[in-house]
This record gives sequence, C-alpha cells and structure tokens, in this order.
Amino acid sequence: MNKGIKDNFTRSDIEKSLRKQFPNLTKLQINDVIDVIVNSIVEAVALDQKVEIRGFGTFSKKFIRPRKFINPKTKKVTYLGETTTMHFKPSKFLINNDNSSN
Repeated sequence: MNKGIKDNFTRSDIEKSLRKQFPNLTKLQINDVIDVIVNSIVEAVALDQKVEIRGFGTFSKKFIRPRKFINPKTKKVTYLGETTTMHFKPSKFLINNDNSSN
C-alpha cells in the first residue's frame, strides 16, 4: 500500500473531504449532495449511459456472461443468466497521481 494514500475511499472519506473544503455546509447538506450525485450516476448507468467525470474516471455497465454452477456437495447443476454490474475506469490523471506518490 502507498504511504499516505488509501487504496479505496468510503462515503465517510468523501464526506470528510467535502466538509474540509466547504466548512459553511452542514453535514446534512453534504450528505444530500453525495446522495444526489451517487443516485444520478447509478440511474444513468442503469439506463445504459456512460458517465464520465473529467479528471476522475468513467462509470459504465459491464455485462457478465451466463454461466453454469455445480454445487460440489450435491452435484446439482444450476444456471445463472446474464447479469450486469457497474464498472469504474479511473482516468489517466487519477492513475498518474496515485503512481507518482510511490
């Protein structure tokens, strides 16, 4: 792990960062802003739209092919159809800043 840089950020990390940057906003206002942004991204990706945040990254829908599962205990075969998940690709700027701090 990089010194001083976390591998992932939680919602509370984002909230703390925004509270430092905007001390005049209340905790409730910051939480509302985060909710609106996250919900907007999720809704857009669910509608097969790609969401790009310049200097941060791109969110898109990733399709996972149908697959077969075999229960090792019962040997029962089950099938799972095609599913989707959200995919995040960080921007070059974000990757370069992370690597330059090693």
